[in-house]
Amino acid sequence: MRILFLGDIVGRVGREAVISRLPTLRRDLALDLVVVNGENASHGFGLSPAIGRDLIEAGADVITLGNHSWDRRDLIGHIDSEPRIIRPANYPPGTPGQGSVVVELVDGRKALVVSVMGRQFMDAMDDPFRSVTEILSRHRLGVTMHAAVVDVHAEATSEKWAMGHFLDGRVSLVIGTHTHTPTADHRILSGGTAFQTDAGMCGDYDSVIGMGKDAAIARFVRKMPGDRLQPAEGDASIAGMVVETDDATGLARRMAPVRQGGHLAPTLPDF
Repeated sequence: MRILFLGDIVGRVGREAVISRLPTLRRDLALDLVVVNGENASHGFGLSPAIGRDLIEAGADVITLGNHSWDRRDLIGHIDSEPRIIRPANYPPGTPGQGSVVVELVDGRKALVVSVMGRQFMDAMDDPFRSVTEILSRHRLGVTMHAAVVDVHAEATSEKWAMGHFLDGRVSLVIGTHTHTPTADHRILSGGTAFQTDAGMCGDYDSVIGMGKDAAIARFVRKMPGDRLQPAEGDASIAGMVVETDDATGLARRMAPVRQGGHLAPTLPDF
């Protein structure tokens, strides 16, 4: 199975870049599954139901969320009716929506997608390690699932690394989101799980993690409340990772970064 994961979509230019490029990427890379993190897609904060529909129509099979899951209140009443949008699984019991989804491809193969959120320097959440363990207890890679992807939305690189090693051999891909900067540490771990600390973002990199520079810098310099942060509106890059898995085991065979447009050096898989 060939899987594309795209990092946090930030604002209008980020989502427009994804929507415009995703159909071509699906065709040219012969993608079977596309997962995108959409928690910053609506003006940099949250995901509206309408933008969620636009991303799915463009070719996203699953949209994951994170600490901005509920910034758009209209999503709260919508998320239970749209299983392809998942919020972190380690929200407390009773939270709307689901933390995982099983996607069945047109050829009958199945892929599990899970979202969890870290606890270091983040909101007070339930244990993400326990949450993902409970979800995986209902599935078996290479038996009931042909692939499994886990989005770890976390601030601390140490927590993301720990999750990667914790799940090594049990899922196809563990990939970090939230810090909006693509890391160069992508690799296949000893147990066969592909890992990257952070997928980066889909947005304008001439910014401060996707937000306009002036207001963001002022917050650091003045240490006082200022203008509301607004997404940068320049040329957008898309950033993410392609992973190819073995259908028999569900484990990763190869992986490569994807970067297109904007200010980042372009790269595409050569497989």
